[in-house]
Formats: sequence, structure tokens, C-alpha cells
Amino acid sequence: MSLSPSPRSADLEPVPGFTVGFDLDMTLIDSRPGIRRTYLALAEETGVFIDADLAVSRLGPPMAEELAHWFPAERVPAMADRYRELYVELAIEPTPALPGAAEAIDAVRRLGGRSMVVTAKYGPNAQLHLDHLGLKTDLLVGSLWAEGKAEALREYAAGVYVGDHIGDVRGARAAEAVSVAVATGPCPAEELREAGADVVLTDLTAFPDWLAAHRAPGAAGA
Repeated sequence: MSLSPSPRSADLEPVPGFTVGFDLDMTLIDSRPGIRRTYLALAEETGVFIDADLAVSRLGPPMAEELAHWFPAERVPAMADRYRELYVELAIEPTPALPGAAEAIDAVRRLGGRSMVVTAKYGPNAQLHLDHLGLKTDLLVGSLWAEGKAEALREYAAGVYVGDHIGDVRGARAAEAVSVAVATGPCPAEELREAGADVVLTDLTAFPDWLAAHRAPGAAGA
């Protein structure tokens, strides 16, 4: 687990409270342009074909799992290291925030909560995205996927986890958090529902209203 506290995280402690976790890729940011550029650069550098369009159509699992489709197992660790290096140069600038991302994080803060990002992405690279886009969360935990995300969600008492992939739904359920899915990634809404999401939103623009209702006096999440 790669944990990178933001400047606002000094007061965070692993105690019960109002904490909302967010996935990063295809939940808060549209990382496809930058990831595509990085895979194309890695392919050119190594001479190994990588179908970058296919790769960005199935984002979610750890990057090493994607590299294993294109490189023999013994080369994957070195290629993962090189990918992360290229990523810093190529992937940050072209990656935009998804609609409603900043407002979703702000909604948590306005209601007195704490926000955290829990992502499969390498933590330092994830932080570069947040800094570049001005997305200010209280905590970032990287290098966790699917049920592994429950480790961080439980540690920081996150009662809600928002993500775009069925792996995010599995992580939320493993942490006994409310699973809020957004249909902005590779998994359509029906697949997210079938995976066990408690709530499925079209995108994050609907999240502030949902959160306000969830936290209203007398509601289950209050």
C-alpha cells in the first residue's frame, strides 16, 4: 500500500467518522489520453507492439496486469518501472478531470467530511494528477486494487467509496462501505448493479445531491 498524505491530512486518524473514498482513473479523471500516450511511447522504445486503444478501453486493474498481455512475465517488472517514468513526462498534462470531480470532493468538505483517493495507480503519479488538476483531497493511497482497497477504506473508516469499475464495487463491499458507482469507465451501469453497487450514478455531477440526501438527518448515512 502506497500512502501519500496531502498537506491537509495531518489531522486524519484511523477512527470512525464521515469519510468518503474515491477511485481515480475514470472516476475523478479521464486518464485515457495520457495512458495511451505512455503505452505508445513504451511500444516505440521497446519495439514491442501494444494495442494502446485496447488497453485504455479496459482501465481499472493494475498496470502490470495490462503489461503482461504484451511482455513475457520476466520483463513485466522492468517495463512497469519504465512505464512509470514515461508516465510522468507524457500522461499528466493531457489528462482532464471528469465532469463533477471537483464538485464531488467539495461536497464532502462542505458537509464536514474528509475525502480520500484509493487507487490502483502508483501513488506518486496519482498525486501528480491531483496537483495538476487542483483536486484537493485529504489523503491518497495508491497501489491497491479491488478487495485490496478495503484495507485503506477500513483503516480510515470510509463509509462510502465511489468508483467506476466492478473492482471498486468489490472493494467497497469488502470494507462494508456504501458502494457508489459511476458509469464513466469501462463497466456499464447494469454490470455495476449486478456486481452489487448500492447506487449507480451516470457521472459525478449527480454525487453532491446524492451525498446531501445520504447525510440528511434521519437518513441511513447520517
